[in-house]
Amino acid sequence: MELSDILRRLSGLDACAVSDACDKLGLSPAQSGLAPRTGTARLSGRVMTLRLAEGPPPADAPPVHLGSNAINRAQPGDIIVVEQRSGVDAGCWGGILSNGAKTRGIAGVIADGAVRDVDEAAALDFPIFARATTARTARGRVHEAETGGPVTIGEATVNAGDFVVVDGSGAAFIPADRIADVLVAASEIAAREAELTRAVRSGVPIDQVMGGNYEHMLEDTPS
Repeated sequence: MELSDILRRLSGLDACAVSDACDKLGLSPAQSGLAPRTGTARLSGRVMTLRLAEGPPPADAPPVHLGSNAINRAQPGDIIVVEQRSGVDAGCWGGILSNGAKTRGIAGVIADGAVRDVDEAAALDFPIFARATTARTARGRVHEAETGGPVTIGEATVNAGDFVVVDGSGAAFIPADRIADVLVAASEIAAREAELTRAVRSGVPIDQVMGGNYEHMLEDTPS
């Protein structure tokens, strides 16, 4: 499947439908608690990963600020996904990075950690979903450990080149090699839920709609 077709189809789905599809297919469902910090826009796209670690960078490391490599390596429309699970209260993304990413055409950021300069990102209309916010600098507290490698976001392992849909409900990550299966299942689930919603709005009693039709939807949705 062409990347453009994947992105087009993914843009029509929300995190709940994708999460349900992942459940149906035995994949990791959506990760919770990654709240929209600069608006409530839904994001979908391909992933570039960034993993941070505690403390200052090694003395022999090149002087590159964390996040810069991810911005340079990502393609326009990609979403940068940051792992900052050190437990240190420090920003893993900030205002200058948001400006750089926006200029590069990056679609947004998902951070399993705290971000800062969120007002600046909001003024740029640059979407950020994150575990928390902070005003604390990363300097001396966390450093870039790896760009483009696997990261852990919630309970999910995410790789560069995977796909994600994130909105106010959560972030659903899709392994690149399962994207076709997930798109089919999520589209079918979304269509079924739309039918159920239309039934409710037309006056069908809610207990009938939310009974067997809904409870067994993931079992009897064709794949």
